[in-house]
Formats: sequence, C-alpha cells, structure tokens
Amino acid sequence: MDTSAILPKKILIVEDNRTQAEYLRYILSKEGYSVSLASNGAEALSVISDNKPDLILTDVLMPEMDGYTFCRTIKTNLNNADIPVILVTNLYDPIDVIKGLAVGADNFIIKPFDPSSINGRIVGTYLTRTTPDPGNPDLCLDVSFAGEVFKISANRRQILNILLSTYEIAVKNYSELQETHDRLNYLNEELKNTVQELQKSNTDLIFENSERKRVETALAGANNKLQLMATITRHDLLNQLTSLQGYLEIAYSDREENPENAWAYIKKAMKIVGQTVETVRFTDEYQHIGIKSPVWQGIRNLVENSLRHTSLNQIRFDNEIPSDIQIYADPLIEKVFANLIHNSVKYGLKNTFIRFYVENRENTCFLICDDDGVGIPVEEKEKVFTFQYGKNTGLGLFLSREILSITGITICETGCPGIGARFEICCPADVIKMI
Repeated sequence: MDTSAILPKKILIVEDNRTQAEYLRYILSKEGYSVSLASNGAEALSVISDNKPDLILTDVLMPEMDGYTFCRTIKTNLNNADIPVILVTNLYDPIDVIKGLAVGADNFIIKPFDPSSINGRIVGTYLTRTTPDPGNPDLCLDVSFAGEVFKISANRRQILNILLSTYEIAVKNYSELQETHDRLNYLNEELKNTVQELQKSNTDLIFENSERKRVETALAGANNKLQLMATITRHDLLNQLTSLQGYLEIAYSDREENPENAWAYIKKAMKIVGQTVETVRFTDEYQHIGIKSPVWQGIRNLVENSLRHTSLNQIRFDNEIPSDIQIYADPLIEKVFANLIHNSVKYGLKNTFIRFYVENRENTCFLICDDDGVGIPVEEKEKVFTFQYGKNTGLGLFLSREILSITGITICETGCPGIGARFEICCPADVIKMI
C-alpha cells in the first residue's frame, strides 16, 4: 500500500538549543518535509495557532514551558489533540517513559540521535496515530510509579512504539557500557604493570614505612585520576564533535545557494574546533599532572578560569572569592567549578545571577556557589551526585564529588526549590590557607 499520500508534510521542531534545532531541520528538510522552528513551548503554541503542523518534535528540557507540559497542552486541546507529538530526550530514567505516556506523547527520539533513523520514527509514529486501534480507545489506566499515580490513556500502538524506543536506548547504553568496561580493563592492566615497575624500583625503600605509604597513596590517586581523565575527555569530545558535525553539514548544504550563511556556520565550527583542541591539550597536560600529588591553587583564579568552559548568556556572574585564599586539591578542581556554572546556566531556567563566595562556620571554611534559578527538588538533592542520574549525562556532579574527595573535600546541595540552587563545598582545615 502506498502511504506517501497520507504522510506528514509539515513538521514543527520545538528546541531551545539553536544548533540542535537547525541540525534537525537540515535532516528533515533533506527528507522533503516543510520544517518550522520554535524555541520553547509557549512560542510553539503561537506557531500552531497560525499554521497547524502535521507532526511535532519537541525537546523535553526547555525554558518557560518544558516538553511534558507542552505535550499535555497539545493533547488536551480538541483542535490540536490529533497532532502526533514525539519527545526528543536523553531518556535516562524509567520515570521519563511514564511521564511521556501520561501526557499523551506518541513516541520518543533518543539523544544523541541517529540521523538515518529519524524519518523511520516519524513515519511509523504518524501512521500509528492515523490508523484506528482495534482496542478500547477510551481505556484509561492508573499506574503507580516512584510514589506517584499517573493516568495513562495511550492506545496499544502508542505504548508499543514507546517501549521499542526505550529498548533501543537500553541496547545502545549497554554497548557503550561494554566499551567503557573494556577500556577500563585495559587501563587497569596498564596500571598493574606500572605498579609492578614501581615496586621493583623502590626495593631499597621497603623498610621505610612512611615512604611506602606515600607511594601507595600516590598510585591509588593516579589510578583514580586516570579513570576520571578518560571519562571527562570522552564526554567533552563527544559533545564537541556532535556540534561540529551539525555546523559543517549545514555549511556544506548551503555552500552554493547561500555561501554567506555557510561561512557563518564554518566560523561557528572553527570555534568548536578550538574547544576540541583545548580538550586534547588538557588530556596531554593531565597525562603528566595525574601522577603527581595535589597542589595549592588560588581559588579566585580557578573560578575565573572555569568560565572559559561555558557561555553565561545574559546571566550575571559574581566572583566574591578573596584573592589571597588557596585550596589544596587535585588539579582537576577547575572542572568542578566549570561544571557548577554550566549546570546553573543550563538548568537554572530563570536565574539572573551565579555567585561564588566564602563562608566560615564553626572553624570550617565553605566555598558556596548559588543562583536564583528553579533550584533542585528535595528528593533529588543527593541523587544528583550519583552516576548517570539527571537531566544531562549524569557525569558532571558525580565526577565533581570524586575530584574533591581526593583531598577530603565534600560537596552537597542545600538550596531551596523554586528559589535557587546552592552548592556548599566543605573544606577541611588542612586544605585551606591564606597567603
């Protein structure tokens, strides 16, 4: 049966990241779709009222109105309820699937997405939405999950589509986990060889107990740092290369018809190349730093230098750290401050400032990073530090806690939900000094 006549012609992409939105538009335009863009849910509703699309792709994490709220708004409007909605998300938690079903989503596209599979997902979703389901269309189920009750009214085809999408990401994550496991095994073997060589070199020091302990501590720290370096650089390079690919493909497509626009994207790509070079240089530098002990570093300069890793947009940045205070920490501590700034910019949603300052309480020094964004829910304050938890990759805060723990420094989140996030870095007395 020829389905081309009933396939969607107009697609609306709702995405606050301009690079990702343009990349998706480029992919779909090549498939022959007419594509329009909106940067958030509120703007998308205005677009729909003027020119109703055949299908919508929406990001989940957006300012003003997130993807779940936007999808629910579409599905509860009689004029728009028939529009298939596909959520574009990282999908790292089962609750994401339940939320998607509860708001009436028709399918998922998982980030980072495979351009070759997007059209198939769109076609399958549209045909499912426009084909009557032989089951009971009015059936509504109450599903209890994670302490909440969700009302699910999706038909059987919708549920099957979404389950297949979650299976796809599960297989992909398993493959990546296996690759990481193999790499760690290789690094572990290399480390064992290094340990054996060092043990032979230190035979004459075997009776010097204090020196032996120092060497063992250094080796344990080197092993931890080696794994941290591999994880951080792999994560950063993948993000940079994805953006670079998007800019170059758009530039290549426009090189003849719109060379000026193509050059603009090439300039953006060159900026990404510069960031990638810095990441590779960092890896080369850290290859030597990682085998040394932690060092004393000026905190104010560390915070200032961390700004080079992200863009503040319109957010005010206040660095109130005194210039004469130093911290004894792993050289990677700059990555901790950069991650706190990046998270505030990306997930604060409504914040107007980011601030770093020092508090002294009960003879203990605390480095504080706070903002006036949406904050972190009480139930997530500790979970955000666990591996692969949350809205992004789940690595940033997990690695931050690992980096700080090398010299006994701890970090926790004490902000008020709805008022702002507040991260407290607790520094033992022996890792802080005034100069």
